[in-house]
Order: sequence, then C-alpha cells, then structure tokens
Amino acid sequence: MKMRIITSLRNHSFIILLMSFCGFAQAVSVSVPGNANPYLAGMPDGSTAPPDQAPDQSPIEVKGLSLSTGGILTFSGAIGGVSNTPACVDTNCSSIDGNVYNGTLFWDHEAGAQNGISDIRAPINSLIGVFLTDSVPNLSPAPAGLDFQTFGLNFTTLSPQIQQVFFIGDGMTSGNVIQQFLIPDAATRLFLGTMDGTEWVNNSGAISIHVAQAIPEPEIYMMLLAGLGLMAALSRRRRIS
Repeated sequence: MKMRIITSLRNHSFIILLMSFCGFAQAVSVSVPGNANPYLAGMPDGSTAPPDQAPDQSPIEVKGLSLSTGGILTFSGAIGGVSNTPACVDTNCSSIDGNVYNGTLFWDHEAGAQNGISDIRAPINSLIGVFLTDSVPNLSPAPAGLDFQTFGLNFTTLSPQIQQVFFIGDGMTSGNVIQQFLIPDAATRLFLGTMDGTEWVNNSGAISIHVAQAIPEPEIYMMLLAGLGLMAALSRRRRIS
C-alpha cells in the first residue's frame, strides 16, 4: 500500500517549520450528512454504488479551496456525529473518530474498491475523505486501499493518493495534535463522507468541520528540499562513521 505516514521527530519538526512559513489561503466550513457515500464522489447523477445512488447519497464536495496549488490541509472544530442506522438522536450518534458497532471498531467497505475509488479499513461512522482530479473516477483504476487498523489513527502527517479513501476523524491525534494532510499532485477536488460497510441510504446525523489549506511559497518548497537533503547527507555520514 502506497502511503507515507511521517512520524519521526526530525521529519515532524521540519513539517512544523514548513507550516510556520505557510499562509492559510482559504478556510471553509462543511457539513457532512451521515448518508454521504464516498464511493459516489465525482460520479454523475444516476450513478450507483449499490444500493446508493447519486446525488441522493453523494458525498459533500469541499468548495472554496485551491487544491491545485498543493499544500497541506488541516481539519478542526469538528462537532456532531453520525450513525450507520436511522437512530442518530442525541447520545445515539457516534464519535467523529468512529465507534464500536457489533463488537467491531474497524470495518472494510464490503464491495471493496468501487467506481475507481479505493477500499478502506477505518472506524465505522468516522469522517473520511477522498481527493479527485477533474476526471470521473471510474475512468481509471482504483489505488490500493488504506488499512488504518494497521497504521493506527495517531499519525501526524498523511499523504493519500488520488482516489484513495482516507481517515480524517476529528483531525486530531489522541494527544490533541493537529494532523496534517498533504494534498496530492493533480488533485482538484476533495469530497467528504462517512465510513460504513455498505448501504449509506439509511444512515443519519451529520458532522460539521472546518477545513483550512496552507500553501507554501516556492522558496519554502526549496528550503524543504534543501533541509531533507541535508538530513539525508547527515544520516549517510553517521552510517559511514
């Protein structure tokens, strides 16, 4: 599975340094209903991810960002909750990071990859997302699915591919560190949905969350590359010694 989860102290510190030089170009608020099926992302009306159909169970496109310029996304201020049943009322709604259902926290999408969008293993009822280009996703093969039961939910930086569904949750680690999501090359659209094994049509509730984009200036990218090169050189010198 192709994904970079950056957890080392040196890399994390350098990302934090990069973020300190970035300006937030846009910040938007989004409401995601419980019946938002990510496997209908970018698909025209009438398309299906059985038994769901666009646009009735389509995920929510995040608008107002300039994804084509690249950079980093952060998610914050999450409120609400959803359920993979019609019973999301008051305390029956799930945590935005997901909840145990029928004795299981992590679930697969039962149909696997669908409409060119990858499979995923993630907590049921959690907030998830998928990046797309301007093309209809079923025109190209789906990438490998991400298994967050194996990777864990406390990553600090995540770099998903185009058409690769990824876990967001409340956008924070268990230690309240803001997680950073690198926008993949060629991405022009971001869709948000909820995690379920199948049949979003009877899901309930909603999640509201703020999405912010940081875009480094070109000279900051050069500084990042130079810094990574320096770290690689130092690592080689240590091995030689």
